[in-house]
Amino acid sequence: MNSVAVIGASLAGLYAARALRAQGFEGRLVIVGVERHRPYDRPPLSKDFLTGSAGQEQLALADAEEIAELDAEWLLGTRAVGLDTAAGAVLLDGDRALSADGVVIATGAAPRRLAGSAPGGAHTLRTLDDAQALRADLVRGPVRVVVIGAGFIGAEVAASCAALGHDVTVVEAAPLPLLAPLGDEMARICSALHADHGVTLLTGTGVARLHGGGTDGRVTAVELSDGRLLPAEVVVTGIGVRPNTDWLAGSGLPLDDGVRCDAGCVTPLPNVVAVGDVARVAGTRAEHWTSATEQAAVAARNLLAGSTVATHRALPYFWSDQYGVRIQFAGRRGPTDTPRVLEGSPDDRSFLACYERDGRTTAVLALNRPRPFMRHRRELARATQPATT
Repeated sequence: MNSVAVIGASLAGLYAARALRAQGFEGRLVIVGVERHRPYDRPPLSKDFLTGSAGQEQLALADAEEIAELDAEWLLGTRAVGLDTAAGAVLLDGDRALSADGVVIATGAAPRRLAGSAPGGAHTLRTLDDAQALRADLVRGPVRVVVIGAGFIGAEVAASCAALGHDVTVVEAAPLPLLAPLGDEMARICSALHADHGVTLLTGTGVARLHGGGTDGRVTAVELSDGRLLPAEVVVTGIGVRPNTDWLAGSGLPLDDGVRCDAGCVTPLPNVVAVGDVARVAGTRAEHWTSATEQAAVAARNLLAGSTVATHRALPYFWSDQYGVRIQFAGRRGPTDTPRVLEGSPDDRSFLACYERDGRTTAVLALNRPRPFMRHRRELARATQPATT
């Protein structure tokens, strides 16, 4: 293999490029990114960057020295528009084609949006440019903010806006935020963080549309599905993402809520692998930082080998920082698993709990208990199976 194209210049793409070089690939390496920025860390966008406690320079995932050591060609501000598997080429905007013996698909995901046009002051948060635009609206003075969606991004944005002194309301269609991953009892405890910090949480209702008006056409209110109107000068929609696979239509690759791969991140074409938010690995698509970094080394190894010689079987893990509380979760919780607090107290918003099924631990949850959590996470991983085989 003399040339590899990495399509996607964010976390997963960078880690794949690193892994290729670390595993001995010395050929031509081209990294294509639709954004004009070099790889940066996304989690701080909804937290430290939004509040102003971190600047753009602190988001960089690689310094100038490492960029040079990678010895890669960077095509930033460039969009991949197709994959011609027969010709072995990635099609780029501007009627360009990039030939490559191997391809790493790391195009990530894009935020889902509300139907209809978005007035000024309405935002999603996925990219650095998104965060800069939102921060510009938030520093204009105290405003009424409505956050649509109380998942990780929504909750973190709400916490940041509250810390900046804004009036914040969060709208969530489900009965409780984080109900699916955490279950009713633990989701209720985490949901209380909003009220603890003066944020209004409205659950069990969706959004019908956004209202805009005035000479500037900016948002004025959010209309809920039950007819209520929430006045707002800033709206942030965080209702999930969809994998960026449109450019792969007609490529012959199997697309099903992501690029379908085997447990080694390998597609039916052994010279094409996928990593990160866009990859549906062995039937599961994970949208978390840890998954993207762990998949990269496995995918690179298999790409260079020309077949699946390694698999990625990591224990699911995520974290979220909300209102000064770090929420950490690892494992595979079943719908009937019972949570049990091992230490600390939910009332203090600092505790460690495990989920149990037939006397066996299936998952671990912690609020502000990072050290014991990591210990239990390691034990749980050993009790199941290793991350890489």
